[in-house]
Amino acid sequence: MIDVEAAARRFVADVWNGGREDSAYELVAAGCPGLGGTGPAATLAWHRDRRAAFPDLRYKIVDLVAAGDRVAVRWRAAGTQAGQFGPVPPTGRVASYSGATFLRFDPDGRIADVWSVNELFQTLQQLGVEMLPPLTGPGA
Repeated sequence: MIDVEAAARRFVADVWNGGREDSAYELVAAGCPGLGGTGPAATLAWHRDRRAAFPDLRYKIVDLVAAGDRVAVRWRAAGTQAGQFGPVPPTGRVASYSGATFLRFDPDGRIADVWSVNELFQTLQQLGVEMLPPLTGPGA
């Protein structure tokens, strides 16, 4: 029996916080969706992109629930924007935000699927991005 809770905690500690890319190859299945592809390399591409924008980014597990082959992780993250973040040029500002990540593990104990949600709008506001609602109605 695979300890999916321990594997999820290791994923956060090693891959998200530690930048230990070799751990991604041990923990992520070949078919797991990622940034522009699948498998450990695509997962690492997403994390490299986020790390380029926020080099000191750290995640803290707030809650973790494991059942069967699935794990839900509620987390909090903070980091200083020192690189490009999407269309936002480096600001030098600290952004702190929350999210939740849901993992499904395959029978070999590797992450087969990842789904995450986070407070993107809150992050952008902290970086100084002004967000206006879209114009609606006649003449919009």
